[in-house]
Amino acid sequence: MPDLPAPQGPTEAALFSECWDAVLSYADLCTSGSLTAHQLATEAFTRGMREIRAASAPTVRAAGRRSTRLPVIPALLTAVRETAAAWEAGGQGHKLDPDLRLWLNSPQAARYTGPPLRRPVALRGLRDMQEGDAALLWLAEAEALPLPAVARRLGLDPATVALELDEVRALFRDRCHRAHRDTPMDTECRSYARLLDAVTRSAGADTPEDLSRHLATCVQCAEAAACLRLHGGGLPAALTGGVIGWGALAYLERRRRAAEVRLGAGRPGQAGPEPGEDREGTGRHRLLLGGLLGTAVLLSALALGASLMPFGGSAADTAAVHDDSRPVADPATSQAAPVPSPSRSRASAPAPRPSVTHQSATPTRAATGRAKPGPGPEPQGTATATASASAGPGTAACRVSYHLDGQWPDGFQATVTVTTAGALSDWRVAWSFRDGQRVGQMWDATARQSGSRVTAVAADYNRSVSAHGTLSFGFLASWQGRNRAPYAFTLNGAPCAAG
Repeated sequence: MPDLPAPQGPTEAALFSECWDAVLSYADLCTSGSLTAHQLATEAFTRGMREIRAASAPTVRAAGRRSTRLPVIPALLTAVRETAAAWEAGGQGHKLDPDLRLWLNSPQAARYTGPPLRRPVALRGLRDMQEGDAALLWLAEAEALPLPAVARRLGLDPATVALELDEVRALFRDRCHRAHRDTPMDTECRSYARLLDAVTRSAGADTPEDLSRHLATCVQCAEAAACLRLHGGGLPAALTGGVIGWGALAYLERRRRAAEVRLGAGRPGQAGPEPGEDREGTGRHRLLLGGLLGTAVLLSALALGASLMPFGGSAADTAAVHDDSRPVADPATSQAAPVPSPSRSRASAPAPRPSVTHQSATPTRAATGRAKPGPGPEPQGTATATASASAGPGTAACRVSYHLDGQWPDGFQATVTVTTAGALSDWRVAWSFRDGQRVGQMWDATARQSGSRVTAVAADYNRSVSAHGTLSFGFLASWQGRNRAPYAFTLNGAPCAAG
């Protein structure tokens, strides 16, 4: 973390370590490349920590009043947005994501800095809570941390943290309800305020048709409804969207994936369970890893034996395997092609494999900040380990899984998960669309598209993938007419088998 402010003591040093990843993740969404992401994150982190320290100084607190500032992470994310706005105003807007620039110059962005009673309900509700309660809500809902990890970070009792979270959710709802009532509203919105409160209290309550029509046309009341409805899984999006605005859904997706990688099995450099973790579960996990390691060794031996067998194949075949930019034949033509030579078929034919679920890679590129229908169930990045002979220098056998997460009339969200037999120090995944789909935004990788051919390039911090590990990324894209699954997946030029 170069050029960051020096932490003042061990407590702040731990805070820096916990918050920097979140700040860099959002900064990467807001910028056009990894270098500018680091620049934006560093400047915003310095700015945010200066404001947090100033707000914490005893001289700025009135006697008997509690601070109404945001918890540390949402305060730093707000600093990212404010720094991006300063870049746009200062002639550095070319460094930012084009969609963010449009948003920064729209009335939507002005709401976050305008009159307090016009600001998003979720932002006002979170500010109106005690800082400890607000931090618990943010870490559990927006950062997607497991409750034991949240309890350790905040110094809470792990046995009661779930009950405390339920109470904090109810408190957040109460604060948002009060903020909505205080918002200047027209006559129609005011007439629906009491009904909106009643409908959102119960999971089984039906929404009257007239209220449903009103929520479809009134952004202010729709935001309030999302904050008041604690059931249905919409709270994280309502909370994050109200605090940071642009890119909220993409940020949520990144933080879920980052939590999986950080807390899941197979994390590089993981030093074992932290105090209070389930030792029995850790023992079972080690036993599973031992079994998988033995199976991987056996499969590697079989693959080595296969690679020592004589086989044919020309240099032209090898060059074709490595060329991601070559035109891809139509699927029907590919099916009627001659039988491939052994040198190519061995790179894509999977060997017997153990079934195992891997954690997805740390995310990197952005999803759009434009309002789109929310994604479906979170992609899980489930894949199957595959051991096979290497197709050549710099390539590895692979298995790919393509999952359509959600679809709406003119767009969709999808996740690609690739399992590699060999270790990778860098990667690029390419495929072809069948129906003219166009990738708009991508996270966990950087998208390049030429015609129907798309290439996803690894980011700076998730280039390395261990042997028999997985890499995963998601994207938003547009479609018209048909939206069939893509084909001709390759990893670093080597064909991938379908998973």
